[in-house]
Amino acid sequence: MLNQRLQQRLQQKLSPQQIQVIKLLEVPTLELEERIRQEMEENPALDEGPDDLTTEDIETETEMDEGGNNDDIDLEEYMHDDDIPDYKLHVNNNSKDDRKEDIPFSIGLTFHEHLINQLGLRTLSERQKSLAEYIIGNIDEEGYLRREVSSMVDDIVFQTGMEVSDNEMNELVFVIQDFEPAGVCARNLQECLLLQISRKNETETVRIASKIIRDFFEEFTKKHYERIIKRLIISETLFKEAVSEITKLNPKPGNAWGSLLERNMQHVVPDFILEVDNGHPFISLNNKNIPELRVSSTYQEMFKDYSSNKENRNKEMKDAVMFVKQKLDAAKWFIDAIKQRQNTLLVTMNAIVTFQKEFFLEGDETLLKPMILKDIAEITGLDISTISRVSNSKYVQTEFGVYPVKYFFSESMQTDTGEEVSSREIKSILQKCIAEEDKRKPITDEQLAKLLKDKGYIIARRTVAKYREQLDIPVARLRKAF
Repeated sequence: MLNQRLQQRLQQKLSPQQIQVIKLLEVPTLELEERIRQEMEENPALDEGPDDLTTEDIETETEMDEGGNNDDIDLEEYMHDDDIPDYKLHVNNNSKDDRKEDIPFSIGLTFHEHLINQLGLRTLSERQKSLAEYIIGNIDEEGYLRREVSSMVDDIVFQTGMEVSDNEMNELVFVIQDFEPAGVCARNLQECLLLQISRKNETETVRIASKIIRDFFEEFTKKHYERIIKRLIISETLFKEAVSEITKLNPKPGNAWGSLLERNMQHVVPDFILEVDNGHPFISLNNKNIPELRVSSTYQEMFKDYSSNKENRNKEMKDAVMFVKQKLDAAKWFIDAIKQRQNTLLVTMNAIVTFQKEFFLEGDETLLKPMILKDIAEITGLDISTISRVSNSKYVQTEFGVYPVKYFFSESMQTDTGEEVSSREIKSILQKCIAEEDKRKPITDEQLAKLLKDKGYIIARRTVAKYREQLDIPVARLRKAF
């Protein structure tokens, strides 16, 4: 049974300008430059250069005819006709506000293309090349073949109907393992290291290193060095040389291929520039490559001409009016969104600088106060999600270096005197304790907790473990050195 009824409902809806600002808040300066260029290409009503007219002037121009009569143009009434403009018949589910994740342009081959190219240097049949390409396709970015040969064989049989044996696939795996970089297509870390050490000129040190990896790999990973020395019956000096040889090997050969490119691409452009004048820090936006935007005067004149021409209101004229009005509105929205973005960034960063003023004056990270997103949200009157977007992927240039904005946020901890300190300060002390430890007998998490307690920081062992992991420091057993 169908029922009809009226229902009144209050619904909150974001305006196009609000959506613009939210998306623009997330992007760093480099991406903002590209985003502005893209918008200028898509919207001919958006020009580069100083704005000669105020927003009020633009709004007035879109409402007044050429003779200066303040006749409001009701676009809905003006467009009301049985003829539907062509643009309304086109399906478009994409907004130009949608964030597009573009792959950075780079010159050179990818890791997998580099491996496939090496197939051409081997004498292989078309069948073997096809199977080898399938194997390469299963090699991950670190250079490992994580899938079992039997699983790949099953997939090939199921997908292509081609009869392939495990032995045939294994032979091709061995062929690829001879490719560059050394260690590629290994099934595990041990095999990866063995593939690399086997290419070195055979010396006594290399021979011992190879034997350690092949026969004592588990003991080596667990740092049971004394046991290995006794089993191999070698001197401590020779063992140290062999371990040194092993540590020079690359546990992730695939990463080595892209490391140079990644280093070149990881060029940080600061979003904020902080300067100190007479003990007062001042923050500014890094806008040197951000073009100044204005609404196109040509399009404004065009809209005035179209809207004042009331005698020839045919279908083509209606389409033209709607198109120009749409582009003008989009240009104004985008300019306002950029202005609001810049203002929000400045308000947020100024609050952070005020909160952490001692650090920005001295550059000593122990002066950093405990600060969370909520603290800055309360100061600025902005939402926590807005503060998060502003701090994400943004950098600030100071006299002491370039820092990610997120660096200044940290949890609050208490000392034995009840004083609140930043967790970053505790991590710094933790790092120092580990750096100064005796590597023959590394300090355990429990001992670290006791050391911190002696310094006045009451930290549980599990918290020490959490901070150690955040600092990418392994457990005591794996920090042991001979």
